[in-house]
Amino acid sequence: MGLPMAVVCFFGCFVVPASLFFTVFVIGAPAWPEVVRALRRLAGHERVRAGAFLGSTVREEYLPLDGALSDRFRLAMIDPGTWRDALWLPVQTLSVILLSLLTLLLWLVGLPLDGVRLGMADAVARRRGVPSQAEPLVLNLQRFLAERQANWTMHLLRPSESSRLAERVAELSESRAGAVEAHSAELRRIERDLHDGVQAQLVALSLRIGLAKQQLAKDPEATRARLDEAQEGIERVLADLRHVVRTVYPPVLTDRGLAGAVRALAAGSSIPVDLQVSAVENGHRLPASVEAAAYFVIAEGLTNIRKHSRATRSSVRFQRSGGQLTITVTDDGRGGADEHGGSGLVGIRRRVAALDGTATLTSPVGGPTELKVELPCGL
Repeated sequence: MGLPMAVVCFFGCFVVPASLFFTVFVIGAPAWPEVVRALRRLAGHERVRAGAFLGSTVREEYLPLDGALSDRFRLAMIDPGTWRDALWLPVQTLSVILLSLLTLLLWLVGLPLDGVRLGMADAVARRRGVPSQAEPLVLNLQRFLAERQANWTMHLLRPSESSRLAERVAELSESRAGAVEAHSAELRRIERDLHDGVQAQLVALSLRIGLAKQQLAKDPEATRARLDEAQEGIERVLADLRHVVRTVYPPVLTDRGLAGAVRALAAGSSIPVDLQVSAVENGHRLPASVEAAAYFVIAEGLTNIRKHSRATRSSVRFQRSGGQLTITVTDDGRGGADEHGGSGLVGIRRRVAALDGTATLTSPVGGPTELKVELPCGL
């Protein structure tokens, strides 16, 4: 199977340098990104083939060739994966040809030697009335050669440590930007709630109390009525303030922990919720930031289920293993959840990414829907 690939790689050893040569003179600049795309497909095919043989996978790491021609050309030139694939071409050609020749020699030598040896072993086993346990010696070396070829391929096409580090830095930069944006949006929401809600009510209360002071001597009954209204208004303001505080850090987390807070959410849900919270109820308590993120993820998930899913049941499960907290929120609704449909899933991703976690949504049309969140908990 490697020989046809070696032939393609042999021609690629000429096509890639020729394309690069013409690119230097601007003649072939538009073709260079397409040559790089073809090279990526060829290397990707060999990654899959070698990975299937070894039972492992190597993920591709390339810069996307998007945008205008100048952008595609620049990305194709600076992408480390491009030059890694280009280096793989001659190595693949020479190694496959060499190993193919060795394989042919093994066939020429192994067929008579192993054939005679296995035939004799089989005859002895028959005389003894037992099955033969003999295995070929020379021909088994073919698998050894195939493993060497697959390992070389995986080693050459595996992303380098520097590229993985660069990708990790990019992911962290993106998650940090998302966290900053989410934090700014949260501050704007709190400011809006205080300005439009609590502040406006306090101004109205101040006016009522001022009018009551003016009427105190003239009309005590009217004054009493205005003070009663002011007292009711103060109670409403306190309720609004408590609501704002809960959106910042719910007091129920401090009082009852994550398990108790999730039970309170489930008790207030109009849809029955099956809970599995033993993983966060026993053992060391999670960091406050992780508990808050988990609480808001579950609260948002149950709210989405109530508003959009038409579900009859839902469930919340916690798993804790190897310093990782896994939260799974599922429902038996209609599915088809759209992450960009204003359902709060983008906010969940940003909140989770701020803690270096991941969020995965699975929601086929017809259901069920599963939201899986993984958070590092340091325990």
